Amino acid sequence: MKPFKIFVSTFPFGKVDPSPRNLLKEEEGLEVIYNPHSRKLSKYEIAEFASDCDGLIAGTEDLGELISGASRLKLISRVGIGLDSVDLWKCKEKNIKVCYTPDAVTMAVAELTIGLILSLTRRVGLADREIRNGKWVRHFGKRIGESVIGLIGFGRVGKNVARLLLPFGPKILVNDKKDIVSEMQSLADLGLDIHFASKEEIYSRSDVISLHVPAYKLTKELINKESLKFFKPESFLINTARGELVNEKDLYESLKQGKIAGAALDVFEKEPYNGDFISLDNVILTQHMGSCSYDCRLNMEKQAAEDMIRFKKGLPLLREVPISEYEYQ
Repeated sequence: MKPFKIFVSTFPFGKVDPSPRNLLKEEEGLEVIYNPHSRKLSKYEIAEFASDCDGLIAGTEDLGELISGASRLKLISRVGIGLDSVDLWKCKEKNIKVCYTPDAVTMAVAELTIGLILSLTRRVGLADREIRNGKWVRHFGKRIGESVIGLIGFGRVGKNVARLLLPFGPKILVNDKKDIVSEMQSLADLGLDIHFASKEEIYSRSDVISLHVPAYKLTKELINKESLKFFKPESFLINTARGELVNEKDLYESLKQGKIAGAALDVFEKEPYNGDFISLDNVILTQHMGSCSYDCRLNMEKQAAEDMIRFKKGLPLLREVPISEYEYQ
């Protein structure tokens, strides 16, 4: 009997804790091949490595080439929450099941967002660079408690960013395409000053605008030359969601010209990033590390491995992507 063969494209895998690898190693009849290049693979490399595999444990890599040509692939188990690199409808057409680990990533991304808000508005990164270069400039910034924070998207991460902001006491403006009245009311009952607003109102009134929506046709380049016209000159943009949400050229020009005060970006159109933002002092750049807490990475990898093993055994998947997610493609 042929073994159930899988390819693990995401890297690293099992670096934080070896238990996800051990789960796969201990499963009888499972053949595992790991990413041999210790970096993010191209869509062509993944298609080559996983061409004869039954399952794939993937990160944020482009899976289009693999899905189009797959004849044996039966399951994609995503380490993480984003599905913009997975053609869900094509998978459905080819009877390839897809699962992901949305809950594992939530708090790590939410906490990083809070950290970036604090660092950006109080110029922490700039102060660090200046003091290393012999400068002593005491920068002033607006307290979170005196600010208006705008959240575009109120799903798992957006909702928890709002919850974590509760002790600071800011006014929070929220926009989401779905009905979020009950979620907002539960936070209002705890004392949070939270209100629904249009995107344009959030852009024009907020001191900090933070993005928490998936990347799909309606959100692609949500932040562009036109939307940036609404921003206040003293406002800041945070993006810990997806690089495709921002037109990087338009944002660069706004930052360079002082039309907005600054930005903190954890995600980019092309990664690894090596673009124009590097030249700006009013930008914080991080390496798509929203999920990079020890517990988060371990939980994502374990959950992805567990569902792969369950599928091999013919058991129901615990985290199959619901049909509601397909509307984003």
